[in-house]
Amino acid sequence: MELNALLAHPVALPSLPRAVALLMTELAHEEPSLRRVNQVIGTDPALTARLLEMANAPAFQMQRQIAGIPEALALLGAVQLRTLVSSAPLGTTSRSVPGINMQQFWRYSLNTAKLARSLAGIVHHNQIAAYTAGLLHAVGELLLHLAEPEKVQSINTLVPPLDLRRSKIEQRIFGYCYGNISAGLARRWQFPEVVVDALEHQNAPLDNNAYEPLAGVIHLASWRARAREADMGEKEMAVSFPGEVGLVLGLDIDMVLQQDPIDWTARPEASDYMV
Repeated sequence: MELNALLAHPVALPSLPRAVALLMTELAHEEPSLRRVNQVIGTDPALTARLLEMANAPAFQMQRQIAGIPEALALLGAVQLRTLVSSAPLGTTSRSVPGINMQQFWRYSLNTAKLARSLAGIVHHNQIAAYTAGLLHAVGELLLHLAEPEKVQSINTLVPPLDLRRSKIEQRIFGYCYGNISAGLARRWQFPEVVVDALEHQNAPLDNNAYEPLAGVIHLASWRARAREADMGEKEMAVSFPGEVGLVLGLDIDMVLQQDPIDWTARPEASDYMV
């Protein structure tokens, strides 16, 4: 399937059931806490994508595009938020996205977002945009699995979805990878160009003639989160560390590892599954 045809495929990204339940409870209050709403939405890629899509819609006529959850929440009213949350598809079964362990995907995405925000702070980049890009960088993998389940499943038996080699394998087979799909979705949702560019070039940030630092940040953050999921030891991480990307950003492997979240997310229902 060509990339444009794939991007035209109906998108129904599943949300974390716990996040939806917490949000429905909070939004039922007469005066919901926007801080609490921000925290919970920030754990869920699908809810974050839908929120930012709404905030960047032409109806709001904003002079600049919105990259972060706090700004988006300032635009939407409680009624709009309730509608957004109540209509969210839930990822309640293993068949929500064939071939994807959604529990692992949510955990991995949140860890990548936390790491991206932290790394962006070190290199003096926009931490809000970094968090958004980190949280949403792999949503293209979900769409690919939904649109091409049989073809992708044959790949999964050889290279799991979160394998460090995944983007190269997809590029070889499809002519594009999950990063290109994520960028295409973000462009369709009218996200800021800095986020779109980061998603587009995340897997090969040095191949971009107009190098975007945020793409390098996402590359390093996703490397660390995938290494965590693979339970890599020190030697394996040292061998696989993308040193050239780190060099451009002024980050070595020790600096990246020092940004590890204190509370590595163990499972989506854990109490520490928060921003």
